[in-house]
Amino acid sequence: MKKITLTLLAGIALASCTVIRPGQIGLKQTFGKLRENPLNAGPRVFNPFVSKVIKINVRTVELYQVLELPTKEGLSVKTEIILLYHVNPSMVKSIYQNYGLNYQKVIVESNFIATARQVSARYDAKELYAVDRKKVEHVMVEELTSDIGDKGFVIDAVLLKEISLPNAMTQAIQAKASAEQAALQMEFVIQKAVKEAERLSIEAEGIKKAQNIIDSSLTESLLKYNYIEMLKGLSTSPNAKVIITDGKLPVMINEK
Repeated sequence: MKKITLTLLAGIALASCTVIRPGQIGLKQTFGKLRENPLNAGPRVFNPFVSKVIKINVRTVELYQVLELPTKEGLSVKTEIILLYHVNPSMVKSIYQNYGLNYQKVIVESNFIATARQVSARYDAKELYAVDRKKVEHVMVEELTSDIGDKGFVIDAVLLKEISLPNAMTQAIQAKASAEQAALQMEFVIQKAVKEAERLSIEAEGIKKAQNIIDSSLTESLLKYNYIEMLKGLSTSPNAKVIITDGKLPVMINEK
């Protein structure tokens, strides 16, 4: 009998103790009524016959969904989407009173799905797929915060992880991306050709100017002077030569 009594007392003692861990907020409920002040982390003692301690997680929670989201052009795209949120510690009591412990299903998840669909319907599939994904995520955060932020939920982020488009649209997007890349490559080739043409034009203009300078300097007096100097050089040469001239330009024939 004594052993049974000790076991019963030990069970009651254990039932009257609990530990609120870091990242949790406790609510003490006695005779169905919540205490005014929430309980912070640490060991807590209570009367298990009239009271209980309810623990609410205030850490960031990941809510993962696979949704069929509508697009602006009327398509439906399969999307893997993640919501990161946490409970506002100062509003734990209000959340429990209004939504119970199943608050994620009752208020967070339902609003998250509705907001995701409303926002995605404003964008084309291509914008969701590649162009404006970050913008869409930001808009979802803002609108979800507007919907449930005052109810005690802090929206940390919305992440569009994977978007699966119809095969025909995926191929069309890839083909357009390839065409844009080819156009950029062609533009580079054209610019290179234009630069090369400009270089050749500048080079030709320089040669033309040099030739003009040379032509303008070749006067008749200078040509005669060079002619006389050349004849002087021939006259001192040890080789026998025959020179035929019309008095202007000589033609030299080597004699062996």
